[in-house]
Amino acid sequence: MPIVDYTLPFLAYCLGSISSSVLVCRLMNLPDPRMQGSGNPGASNVLRIGGKKAALLTLAGDMLKGLAPVILAVIISDNPTIIALVGLAAFLGHLYPVFFGFSGGKGVATAAGVYVGISPLLSLALLGIWLLTAVLTRYSSLSALMAAALSPVLAYLLVADPAYTVLCVAIVPLLFWRHRENISRLLDGTESRIVLNK
Repeated sequence: MPIVDYTLPFLAYCLGSISSSVLVCRLMNLPDPRMQGSGNPGASNVLRIGGKKAALLTLAGDMLKGLAPVILAVIISDNPTIIALVGLAAFLGHLYPVFFGFSGGKGVATAAGVYVGISPLLSLALLGIWLLTAVLTRYSSLSALMAAALSPVLAYLLVADPAYTVLCVAIVPLLFWRHRENISRLLDGTESRIVLNK
C-alpha cells in the first residue's frame, strides 16, 4: 500500500480541525460562536448570532472539510477502506479539532460533506430524510439525528462497498453523543425550532 494512503487520514483530520464558524465570525466581526448563543461552533449557532449569510458560509466551510479530503482520497487511492478512514478522520477533526483545544462542533455538515464525496445518491437520500423531518417537526437536531440513524441502512442499500456502511455505523454514536443535550431538550420539550428570521 502506498505511503500516501497512510498520510491521507492525518491530513483529513488536520483539515477537519479548521473551525469554519470561528473563521467566518472573525472575518465578519461577529462574536465568537463558542462564547455566544448555544456555544456550539456550528452553522445553527452562527445563524442565531450572525444571520443567514454567516451561517451559509459556515455551512459551506464545514461541508467542504468533509468533501474535499474524501474527493482527494478517491482520486489518489482505490482502497475504499482508506477513503472511509479519510472521511472518519475529517469528521473527527471537526468534533475534536487540534487547533481549537479539541472542542469542536456537532459534525452534521462535515458528515454531510463526507457522504457527498462517497456517494451523491446516499447524500441525496439522507438530505431527503432531513428535509422531511425538518418540515414535519421544525427541529434541526431531530432531523440530523433521524438522517444519521438511517445512514447505515441506506449506505448498505445504496453503496457497494461495506467499508462505507462501517463508516456510517461509526459516525452514528458520535453524532448522537454530540447531540446529547439536544436529545434531552427534545425529550422535555424545550428544544428550539428552526427559525429563519434574519
